[in-house]
Amino acid sequence: MLRPRLARPGRTLRLLDLAPLTAGPGEEAIQASVTDLDAMTAACQGADAVIHLGGISGEASWPRILETNINGGYTAFEAARRAGTPRVIFASSNHAVGFSPRAGFPVPDYAFPAPDTNYGVSKAATEAIAAMYHYRYGLDAICVRILSCFPRPSTVRMLSTWLSPGDAGRLFEACLTAERPGFRVIFGVSANTRGGWVSLTEARALGYQPQDDAEVYAAAIIAADGEPEPGDPVLRFLGGEYTLPDAQVPQA
Repeated sequence: MLRPRLARPGRTLRLLDLAPLTAGPGEEAIQASVTDLDAMTAACQGADAVIHLGGISGEASWPRILETNINGGYTAFEAARRAGTPRVIFASSNHAVGFSPRAGFPVPDYAFPAPDTNYGVSKAATEAIAAMYHYRYGLDAICVRILSCFPRPSTVRMLSTWLSPGDAGRLFEACLTAERPGFRVIFGVSANTRGGWVSLTEARALGYQPQDDAEVYAAAIIAADGEPEPGDPVLRFLGGEYTLPDAQVPQA
């Protein structure tokens, strides 16, 4: 999703994944694990910034979350430090504050962690790692609490939480190019008519200007699923289905 939207003349995107990747124009591809410190340090050499997206993208067992998401988060920041890369942009999640109640919307930037799952805990933990690497080592560290980033919204909740692919590109470009941002915790969401669930003050301060609105999909979604019920437990907290008892949902 981000590769074509972050491509620029004179910019090289160095891609890293466990899966084999094919590099396109202006790209380099590395096959390695985000938990491999030596490989990550080598990948960071000469880089101006790291966008850390690697990890399990939904709820999983604690051992898997610990190894991939938390240890992987530590590895990304430590590799950047060792390589002298000055900036890390971390894909956090609204699930770091998933138990923020609807009565408290919009959830403020830097809201204290209220994770809803092991997955949410891993995002809160890596935000703490980001803070430590900024304050102790001087790295610029931006944690982006992404809401629902998909090609298009598919549920009533996503009419409020959708981050479009285009706006995701605009948001991460702002994070890449803001001058000396320091440590930031921001939210990632589009300019949805039914939004207002989270603050965009800090994201806008970095230069983010959302342009897309999930409302263009509203008629089709409501025709299929019906109007949202105010008492629907999925809408009670920011984290949606992740806050339900025994939540086992694969996607944010």
